[in-house]
Amino acid sequence: MTTETTDTAVEAPLFGPESEFSALFDDPRWALAMIRATVLEAAHPQIGAALVDNSTFVAHPWRRLRNTFLSMRRMFGTDVAEREREAARLNRLHARMSGSDSRGRAYDAMDRATRAWVVATLFESAVTMCRLSGQPLDQDTMERMYAEYRTFLAALDGDAAELPEDLNDFWRYFDRVVENELENTEAARVILYRLFDHLPAPALLAGAPTLWAAGRAVAGPLLGAITVASLPEPYRRRAGLPEMPGAQTLMQGAYLTAGLARFLPGGWINAESIIEVLSLSPGSDDPRARTVAALRARMKRASALIRLLTPLGGDASPGPAPSAGTGDGRRSAGEFFRQVLDQTGDGYLDWPDLAAMAREISTRLDLDEPEETRLYDAFAAWWRELQAALDTDGDGRVSADEYAAAVPSLAGPALIRVAEVLFDATDKDGSGSIDADEHRTLFRTAFHRDLNPTDGAYGRSTFVGDFLSFMSGRRTSTPYDPLLADA
Repeated sequence: MTTETTDTAVEAPLFGPESEFSALFDDPRWALAMIRATVLEAAHPQIGAALVDNSTFVAHPWRRLRNTFLSMRRMFGTDVAEREREAARLNRLHARMSGSDSRGRAYDAMDRATRAWVVATLFESAVTMCRLSGQPLDQDTMERMYAEYRTFLAALDGDAAELPEDLNDFWRYFDRVVENELENTEAARVILYRLFDHLPAPALLAGAPTLWAAGRAVAGPLLGAITVASLPEPYRRRAGLPEMPGAQTLMQGAYLTAGLARFLPGGWINAESIIEVLSLSPGSDDPRARTVAALRARMKRASALIRLLTPLGGDASPGPAPSAGTGDGRRSAGEFFRQVLDQTGDGYLDWPDLAAMAREISTRLDLDEPEETRLYDAFAAWWRELQAALDTDGDGRVSADEYAAAVPSLAGPALIRVAEVLFDATDKDGSGSIDADEHRTLFRTAFHRDLNPTDGAYGRSTFVGDFLSFMSGRRTSTPYDPLLADA
């Protein structure tokens, strides 16, 4: 690529609605490409280890999808200040992720070469999705898009030098990493063979577990086969990934079918609206809630019909359904452990689970660095308190059995401090009470007007009491379930 071509690419809109990347947000093919890119990321040993130790993508994939989508919107928007703020937030988030994998190899989520690989997989998967759907990008478009992705990396790292400047050099770089560095990591296997088969229902479908399980039983293996077939052949061979007969044809058909969306009128597919609707929970004050409630009722009837038609000898237990609690709104210790405490889905409670809670709350509240640090510190103190009280075998983590056997509740001074920090972060005007707008900011679509006292204010003691009731009394909660329990 000549210097003249490079200058032209850089002068093109790199962010905002006129960028090449912006068109991907509402493109159905992008869903397939994102799954593919995520597997390629997870196949990198450092990224794979960080995902296994810290990510909530197994237990809360829909929440992770929503957060990722909103983050990308901010990073590729036209507002420079918002982009810089989001980049700073992402850097703080990743700076808290380091450790070692099962083979003792260190990982660091701030490693620059590793972060460059994440951006590389997004770009390469975007190019590949266009090729597989019969709409290959021309050279000029690819170069403009590549310039956008390098600028995205520079916005995160302050420098894009970890990715080659020349597009031709990029393809050599990509092939080298695939051939020499990618592995059949645990994270990649989880995505391909566990996540699709056990994907929890989004909030929209939580009331129809049988219907969801039936659809997942068909779609899960197909998505896995499509993803494997779309991965680079050297990686499939090196990782020993099996490819089912006809998978290449199935994969081509999936991308071609998704590509037909280009014939739909503009605006018919809006990814942000789809994600928001999937995330709507019962009791939401969103104006679309009534429509969703009616749709849920229809889904429940369809689910009941499927149960009647399912042979008795089949698998009558597709997985634990989201619990509505007992008649008094409580749930068992096992349900509470699985739905709330075990944020990473590995079957244990340890620091990454509480860090995930702090991360989700910080993201929802869009906290600045000082407030975010206070919240993380409060959760860290809570973890030390929990570990001292519940880790009876001294392995550095708390099992479901240890939790259920050791305590009837989790309330203690550290948890009260978490609630107080959360209250202070929510009370933006420092008035000592939370009004309806501040409460809505915290819970977003999960906000419910009936939670506010009649005087329209939400005092510190009431707020702390509600939080403790949820976190220690194991009660279901209209605001906190969508924030910390829903997938």
